[in-house]
Amino acid sequence: MSDQPKLPRRVFLKGAGATLGLPLLNAMLPSNGWAAPATGAPNRMAFVFVPNGVIVPDWTPTSDGADWQLSPTLQPLANVKDRLCVMSGLAQDNAHAKGDGAGDHARSAAAFLTGAHPVKTGGVDIRAGVSVDQVAAEKIGSMTKLPSLELGTESGRNAGQCDSGYSCAYSNNISWKTPSTPNSKEVNPKLVFERLFGAAADRDSMRSRAQRDFFRKSILDAVSDDATKLSRQLGQTDRRKLDEYLTSVREIEQRIARSAVETTQQKTPEMELPPRIPRELDEHLRLMFDLLAIAFETDTTRVATFMLANEGSNRSYPNIGVMDGHHHLSHHQNKADWIDSLKKIDQYLISHFARFLEKLRNTPEGDGTVLDHSMIVYGSAISDGNAHNHNQLPILLAGGGSGMIATNRHVVYPKDTPLNNLFLSMLDRMGVQVDQLGDSTGRLTRLDS
Repeated sequence: MSDQPKLPRRVFLKGAGATLGLPLLNAMLPSNGWAAPATGAPNRMAFVFVPNGVIVPDWTPTSDGADWQLSPTLQPLANVKDRLCVMSGLAQDNAHAKGDGAGDHARSAAAFLTGAHPVKTGGVDIRAGVSVDQVAAEKIGSMTKLPSLELGTESGRNAGQCDSGYSCAYSNNISWKTPSTPNSKEVNPKLVFERLFGAAADRDSMRSRAQRDFFRKSILDAVSDDATKLSRQLGQTDRRKLDEYLTSVREIEQRIARSAVETTQQKTPEMELPPRIPRELDEHLRLMFDLLAIAFETDTTRVATFMLANEGSNRSYPNIGVMDGHHHLSHHQNKADWIDSLKKIDQYLISHFARFLEKLRNTPEGDGTVLDHSMIVYGSAISDGNAHNHNQLPILLAGGGSGMIATNRHVVYPKDTPLNNLFLSMLDRMGVQVDQLGDSTGRLTRLDS
């Protein structure tokens, strides 16, 4: 590759006001090959939130350490087992009532990434804490186009009460920029795509939505000349990687366009659906996970959150034969048929997460893959939805953290170890040094050995 010109990491394809980031190519690496993460692939962090807890016995592996087997709920992760670290014993103590009475769902979401006890209010005087993703974004966000990315599949207001006197802002957000400012998530795949690849100034100057839609659908056409010029400069491996990347961008564009057509053409008087959001949950989850994957691949952001549903969500899952609402079922009272339905939901959501991880693992980058250079937490601040426990949390850490996380293990920590100790340890591996986050008591041990 010595005859190949070297490219800076932050290279964009441009044309007609469009800007498209690129994945890490061999031509962007130092001349002596792979180097430290600072000069090659960046480290990334993401937090995927599941509401209403899980069926803990089916979630938790039965053995500790490296000699472990996937539990029934985690079976869809078999292809990426060697990239996982399941953690037991962690707690989010500030999600407990502490004298505030009911409202565990609101506290679960608000405390999940902050470790702070939210003020019980249904008014404008909301207050939680700064979430771990925003601590990272404040320090490293300037290195990427987007400091952070907040995703979801259910919209929700930030005003009014949603859970026993708690503001809806608590149940509908896990990302908090300041203790009184939640970061609202984006649930429309098309708008996420525009955030990642659009030129905001040009879009805002366009005269009509039709013009914007036309522009967005043709983003690859707009940058095609620049892509052709770049391809001529690359070696065979990089040309193939560039072509695969552009193909994946085109596929996402086409899927978003199809979803928009289906949503506008099919009348659904029995429910209200936001425009341009897929009617089918399967496609909605796939699109959002694919957009998150491509955001990491192109280094458009290194920090993200994804709420698979709002906390307390009562969504049903007819596609897997679960007709009752999730929240309703979570108060299962040990009824066998309710528990069976919850197991189906738990495994269904994990299956989408598994597909996302496989996509990252199959995306080469530097001396490894995008998954090797990521730290992705999946979990909740409620363990058993029936008991509303906030300890023994279902927490899964995926990815190698650029060689700083030892995977393929089930690690059991002492009871009620603060979840925020994990977050402090992740911030360290992002190059973000802070002394305290929420109720943290120190760094989490046994992550790299």
